[in-house]
Amino acid sequence: MAGDAKKLQPIIIKRIKKGGHVAHGGAWKIAYADFVTAMMAFFLLMWLLGSTTEGDKKGLSDYFSSPLKVAMQGGSGAGASNSVITGGGSDLTQSAGQARRGDGNDKTAKKMSGDKLKAEVARRDAQLLAALSAKIAAAIASNPKMSEFSSQIRLEITPDGLQIQIVDDQRRPMFDSGSAAVKPYMRDILREIGVALLDVENKISLDGHTDRSSYANAARGYSNWELSADRANSSRRELAAAGMPEEKLARVVGMASSLLLEPENPLSPSNRRISILVMTKDAEERLLGGNKIPVELEAEPAPAPPPNTPQARQ
Repeated sequence: MAGDAKKLQPIIIKRIKKGGHVAHGGAWKIAYADFVTAMMAFFLLMWLLGSTTEGDKKGLSDYFSSPLKVAMQGGSGAGASNSVITGGGSDLTQSAGQARRGDGNDKTAKKMSGDKLKAEVARRDAQLLAALSAKIAAAIASNPKMSEFSSQIRLEITPDGLQIQIVDDQRRPMFDSGSAAVKPYMRDILREIGVALLDVENKISLDGHTDRSSYANAARGYSNWELSADRANSSRRELAAAGMPEEKLARVVGMASSLLLEPENPLSPSNRRISILVMTKDAEERLLGGNKIPVELEAEPAPAPPPNTPQARQ
């Protein structure tokens, strides 16, 4: 009986019917369209900003700053251009404003050629001054009389040119004490240098220097300023005696003790010196300013030292 009951039990089959997705509607399409529109507007704005001239930008800025004033006066922004090329006009080399064709190119070309010319002049000056320094050093070394005083002759290449300094020594002064009279050995040094400078086209500056010692009665009119100028002028005369043309000199000045060689020891004999500067073309241009000023051959006569006045060693 139990087996018959099992046979009579019905078999139930469950079938699940799958349906389609629920429709989402068209809201996403509206959001996507808004996004695309915003991106297109953004790129248009970027293009307009990149192609608008500075003058139009200034006009727009002025309008939003004071719209009534612009509306009443009319016109577009200052410097407006009818071209979308940066800088306006047809010259692509200009970064701002309008210019005639070729103006920018001409100025750039002139500047570049001027810079190249300056660099070439500086290179030639450096070669010439280095050769001159070697020539003077060789002349000193080959001359027994000159080599004895080589420690008092200092050669240095500076940004302004070749500086030749003849410094005093406690045992071998270049000038008589308190005087502009040149010692014999100083005369030989100056004339040897003058011969070496004969073939040099560069202008020369000649400075006289003293130490910080002063005259006991300098207030009466004759001081280190007059003394240094007189000594510089005496040195100039020795260079001229060696054959150096006077027009080669750009200036002859007395510096007194305003530019000490040893500032920490203002009374040192080495502060008493004659400085000869063979100038570079650039230094010459800065000194003369493009105008060829006449060289002063003789300094204005300085008042003579007061009689019977004790003088310190200079």
